[in-house]
Amino acid sequence: MTRLDLDRLDPDRVPLHVGLIMDGNGRWAQSRNLPRTSGHAAGESVLFECVEGALSIGLRWLSAYTFSTENWSRHSEEVSFLMWFNEDILIRRLDSMAEMGVRLHFCGDLADPRIPDRNRKLMQKAEHRTASNDRLHLVLAFNYGGRAEIAAAVRTLTAEVVAGLMSPEEITETTIAERLHIPAMPAPDLIVRTSGEMRVSNFLLWGSAYSELIFVDTLWPDFGAQQLVDAVVEYQHRRRRFGGAETGR
Repeated sequence: MTRLDLDRLDPDRVPLHVGLIMDGNGRWAQSRNLPRTSGHAAGESVLFECVEGALSIGLRWLSAYTFSTENWSRHSEEVSFLMWFNEDILIRRLDSMAEMGVRLHFCGDLADPRIPDRNRKLMQKAEHRTASNDRLHLVLAFNYGGRAEIAAAVRTLTAEVVAGLMSPEEITETTIAERLHIPAMPAPDLIVRTSGEMRVSNFLLWGSAYSELIFVDTLWPDFGAQQLVDAVVEYQHRRRRFGGAETGR
């Protein structure tokens, strides 16, 4: 990773949690007459460059949308590549992530029978191996959908009500949040999406209610740690009111 320009960054106002929607891998590859899978391969180094950038600026949580519940509808060759690629990353990157103090989390429906058992075991191994790390929490949203996550939380609460463990009146925003995939994960302060598309595409729907959103035209394989820093700098110039009014307005 090249040296970052941190002159404009306020180290005292770094967001707690940044989410990344890594979009544009396929278009990046197609623009170079390469198979779409080449774009995913090129995007891997960018993700881990951003991990290093997050460590450099003191970010505590970084989440990345790696495979959505809707991605199963893609061509079988691309889906198979992404399943294998997830395994390969875990094999090649786990040691370096552990040494850097990164704790790995996987967020999504990991019980889905379409996920290869070997992949699932490697994810469990990665979480166990890095469980004591706390320098940076890296959340990989894999087989993830925001609506599915909320629906799963509601099913859990419904079962608890039926079992007499709680009453319907006790269901609150807090009790729902406590039953999401990773209850300890803070809501994202900032979500960055690459490729010029301006939507959140079912990513962290519950937590993103008041997230700041930044959309950049850069395709994901051309993104990098400096662009992540630049997004954080832009975030630091925004005023977050969470539904309230500015004083004097």
